[in-house]
Amino acid sequence: MFHNVEAVLFDLDGTLIDSAPDLGAAADKMRIDRGLSSFPLENYRHMAGAGARGMLGIAFGLTPEHPDFEAMREEFFVNYETCMTERTRIFDGVVDMIARLVAQGLAWGVVTNKSSRFTDPLTAAMPLFSTAGAIVSGNTTPHAKPHPEPLFEAARRLSVDPARCVYVGDDERDIVAGLAAGMGTVAATYGYLGQQTDISRWNAHLHIDSPMDLLKFLQSA
Repeated sequence: MFHNVEAVLFDLDGTLIDSAPDLGAAADKMRIDRGLSSFPLENYRHMAGAGARGMLGIAFGLTPEHPDFEAMREEFFVNYETCMTERTRIFDGVVDMIARLVAQGLAWGVVTNKSSRFTDPLTAAMPLFSTAGAIVSGNTTPHAKPHPEPLFEAARRLSVDPARCVYVGDDERDIVAGLAAGMGTVAATYGYLGQQTDISRWNAHLHIDSPMDLLKFLQSA
């Protein structure tokens, strides 16, 4: 149980929204454009939380060290920009969960490693985010997660002490960042956990199997 909570912060992809179909489609188009066979979405889904690195790794076995990686990444980004709201959906239970947080007078926001190039138009297109008090992208501060600075920035924007914040995410770097920021941490097990992930090693304070489960553990100030 978290006590004296004033704000809840969330990762974006894999925590609030299921963007895997659009991310996978952007990478798969690159395969099709090169005359390669299409992969099913399930090939991409487990690596959706890793963004371009994960998608290019699945589609082409490409790593960031490859000399073609930067050019391929930009091609992926252009593809993603054209389709990023076509198949992306909000996870079941998230709308109701956010509505309950707002009704309880809790502030909330988003801290993602996704670039503002994508975060801004994506969140603007979804009514869910109209009540968010802070949206911090991967390039908002000089550091991205697992560094705690993006979380500190979100807390500043909400005018809330980081110690009164809870951070919810579906990746180990989310929990590392949250712990470093002195926040309560929650691992969302319904997101993109990758293959054979042992989330018990993340040392999150809590695990939740659905968005609404979070409400059971929050006690506002």
